[in-house]
Amino acid sequence: MNHHTLSDFRVAHHAAIDALVTQSIAALLHRGIVTLARVAQDGTRVRAAAGAGSFRRGPTLQACLRTARKQVERTQRQADAPVSAATAAQARAARERLAHVEAALAVLPEVEAVKTKQGKKAQSAPRVSTTDPDARVMKMADGGFRPAYNIQLATDVVGRAIVGLQVTNVGSDRGQLTPMLAEIEQRTGRSLATYLVDGGYLNHAAIQAAAARGIAVYAPLEKPKRDRAPDVPARQDTPAIAAWRAHMATDEAKRILKDRGATAEWVNADARTHRTLDRIPVRGLPKVHTWALWIVLAHNMLRLTDIIPHVMT
Repeated sequence: MNHHTLSDFRVAHHAAIDALVTQSIAALLHRGIVTLARVAQDGTRVRAAAGAGSFRRGPTLQACLRTARKQVERTQRQADAPVSAATAAQARAARERLAHVEAALAVLPEVEAVKTKQGKKAQSAPRVSTTDPDARVMKMADGGFRPAYNIQLATDVVGRAIVGLQVTNVGSDRGQLTPMLAEIEQRTGRSLATYLVDGGYLNHAAIQAAAARGIAVYAPLEKPKRDRAPDVPARQDTPAIAAWRAHMATDEAKRILKDRGATAEWVNADARTHRTLDRIPVRGLPKVHTWALWIVLAHNMLRLTDIIPHVMT
């Protein structure tokens, strides 16, 4: 048993860990600890295992690619001689470096398309990390900008167990509501009743789609751009959005929405303090997702062990 064995095991069994997470949610539902009557979602940007200086623009990446290929060719020529442990390690490092640079170049058009859509093309050329091409520079909680991933957690308000996980490399929460709703229903086989999010998730299309599935989304009303009260329907509002505005202006809706912070933010803080969610130790979206699944599984197992003795007594 060594570090590499443990590290490989941690990220090599995604399907099995994902299935265990679903089973943990099923067990919590069976015991009535999770009810899905109210679910709160929140995201946290977690520092990626990529240095800020590893981000390169297109021309620099092309130069890195040429250098990496030369290094691989040099180590291949050395393979004809007796291979030592050091030579084998150099060859492996050269191949990994080449693979990372090729991956960075492959995702560069995607990053450029996002920047163009956001109107940022004129400000700076797109850059991609040569150590973790999936990582993106995001604005962190302290106001600084660093390589990170966006970890989205959905938590049952009653049982405080995690019932949904999404891992993205998009810094905004705006488009994260609908995918999470689909995952929760897939994992549980049940429909939700009430869903609580903060203003970062405010998306009229997502709210309307949720309403069509019978899910009431609770989110703070946005500040109107013109001289109009937040609860007054806008001219382009659909009936579902107009009804959402009117409901969110009530005292009852504001009271229910307070459960979001007490639930979702508590789970994020607990995961950061006790479950290693303060910094990501692996690279690449698939591995980050698997790593996050371990955190969810540990959290849910502790919810079971914390609550069951009290239920039995």
